[in-house]
Order: sequence, then C-alpha cells, then structure tokens
Amino acid sequence: MEPDNLKQQTGMVARYLELLDAQREDLFAWLGAVPADQVWQRIEPRKWSMGEHVDHARLLLRSGRRLLQVVWPPMKPLGYWRRNRPYETTIDDVYERPGFPNSLGWLWTPKHGPSKPVSVEQLHAEVAAEHQRVRRWYVGRDEAVLGNINLYDPPIGWLNLVQALRVATYHDAHHFRIAEGIRDRL
Repeated sequence: MEPDNLKQQTGMVARYLELLDAQREDLFAWLGAVPADQVWQRIEPRKWSMGEHVDHARLLLRSGRRLLQVVWPPMKPLGYWRRNRPYETTIDDVYERPGFPNSLGWLWTPKHGPSKPVSVEQLHAEVAAEHQRVRRWYVGRDEAVLGNINLYDPPIGWLNLVQALRVATYHDAHHFRIAEGIRDRL
C-alpha cells in the first residue's frame, strides 16, 4: 500500500503514473506463471530473454529518473517562470515511429540474464521499486512547471517532463510486448 502523499497528483502525470503501475502488474501477472528457466531463456543467439527485456526497461527508467534529478534544480526556475504558458501533455508512441532506432538497447545492458538470473519475484520487486522512485520524483511537482521544462532527446526530439513520463510508459510497454512475444514463441 502506498502512502497517501505518493498518490497526491492530478492531471496527466497521475494518469501516466497509474499506467506505469498497471502495465507492470499486467506483465507480472502472466510472467509469474512462466517456468523460471524460461524467463531467462534466449530463443535466438544474441537476442534478449523475457527477463532481460524487463530488466532493460527498468535500467532505462532509472537512467531517465537520474537525469531528471540532475536537470530539475537548474531548470525549475525556467519552468516556474513559464508555468502559465500552454504545454503538450501527450506524445505519439515514439517506438512505433518508422525508422525509430530501436537498436540502442545495448546502452542499457540488463544486469540480470541467463548467466545471472533472479527470481521473477525479485525482478518484480526491483521494477516496482524503480517505478515507486519515479512516482516519488513526480508527485508534488506542479504539472505546469513540468510541462514547461523541455529536454532534447536525439531520437525523439524535444519533449517536456510530462511527455517524458509518457515516453517511459511507451518504453515499458514496448519491451513488455516483446517479452510477451517471446513467451508465445516458447
């Protein structure tokens, strides 16, 4: 059960945080039923297992959260100053864009894998803990300020911190779908 102060967010940020949690729980509802040896089984050489895709998603989310912790202090005054300006809260699924470079995953190589497997329960706990850290970072921050702080991501382009959270949900969904496809092939 989450403390009440971690649920006190409204608007699109709240919806995206709920989506992050719902996607995770949907994934682990079926991943928990997969035999442990299959979670880390690679169906093709040099292709990740289900568990590796999930762990990669966690690691990328952690990197994004750490980046936000660094850029927030110097960018907050600008976002505060611009908070009355309109901002976008949605973004297309960048992982479905034609030509999107989906081959950059090696930059966030999974910590766990066939040679270093962990239980599904531990993987679930690690992903949930990272999602909780993201929630703690976002909750309590003014969405209008978040929406008026823009960052540039080379494959994506300009996006604000509300959109960045949405991209994180797309990234998780992308890798969770791949994991589901691996499960169906086993």
